[in-house]
Amino acid sequence: MDILFQPIALGSMTVSNRFVRSATHDYIGGSDGTLSEAEFALYRELAQNGTGLIITAHGYVSHPLGRGSINQNGIYDDRFIDGYRRLAETVQSFGSKLVVQISHAGRQTPPDWDASITPVAPSAVADPTVGIEPRALTDAEIWQLIDDFVAAMVRVKKAGCDGVQLHIAHGYLLSQFLSPYTNKRTDNWGGSLENRTRIIKEIICRGRKLVGCEFPVLVKLNSTDGFAEPGYLSLEDVIQTAKMLESWGVDAIELSGGIREAKGVMSRPGIKDVQQEAYFAPAAKAVKAAVSIPVILVGGLRSRQVMEQVITEKAADMVALSRPFVKQPDLVRRFREGAAKVECVSCNACFNPKGLRCYLEAKTNV
Repeated sequence: MDILFQPIALGSMTVSNRFVRSATHDYIGGSDGTLSEAEFALYRELAQNGTGLIITAHGYVSHPLGRGSINQNGIYDDRFIDGYRRLAETVQSFGSKLVVQISHAGRQTPPDWDASITPVAPSAVADPTVGIEPRALTDAEIWQLIDDFVAAMVRVKKAGCDGVQLHIAHGYLLSQFLSPYTNKRTDNWGGSLENRTRIIKEIICRGRKLVGCEFPVLVKLNSTDGFAEPGYLSLEDVIQTAKMLESWGVDAIELSGGIREAKGVMSRPGIKDVQQEAYFAPAAKAVKAAVSIPVILVGGLRSRQVMEQVITEKAADMVALSRPFVKQPDLVRRFREGAAKVECVSCNACFNPKGLRCYLEAKTNV
């Protein structure tokens, strides 16, 4: 059997193939944080075309400070449970698994942020892309945030979803704590790697007590801030963090990279040949060598050849895609039928606040 279509276990969850739809914000959620009919249709199409594991767009755990995107889905209140239950049932009816990604914006606020509200972060490190300086969280506020994340984990399980993913990447709050660039604290939440990961440990360990050992808990982990200079997140810290995540009971790690101000790192444009693909693979391979739980790789995967190499050469156990699924929601079916590569040209025009849509497809349908 083709390695890409072999099943794999992530904790107690067995996924039918190695394809993951990486969490992708779609800009089409309800303004009140609810899931929209357009989103149900989007996830249905991914599932009915054979996507093994679907990770939702990030749902924010605290209102209003946790919101990081326009029309972002919420998971900060029990009123959202029924929507996610319906989504889980829709996806599961086609044999796919649904994992809900949960996050907090921290200093990375959305374009429509209320200027009268000061965002929060581990430290008062301004985001140069918007020029807003956050205020440092108090100790009591950090403990409240831990409770908020744990409550969101419980809601995901109550909704009947197959698992939950903590967003520790792309410059959102938990990755802000992890990186020495955005975490300048001198208390128990900053300084050493042990202190910078303390909030993550508390969320996972406290959450585990409530969701149980069998409920899959995944993380999306930054492999880099996107800058090579000293003072930013190092690969050594990433590897050590991965080891700790495994020891705390995490079932799988998805490797990505980049923060908002590091332009062209997270979603590199213009991927035209195989040498440009899988740009986080070296970091993923280093992490995989250090842990025994499955590793998922996202970032620039465009050809079947490279996807197979990622797995056979032990850089990762699963391959995750974002932009290609915007262009081709039926991508897994196409690969099963023999397609050699995706049609996505990595132009990044799909990241549009008016709604996630392939630019090329939009031009064709004008």
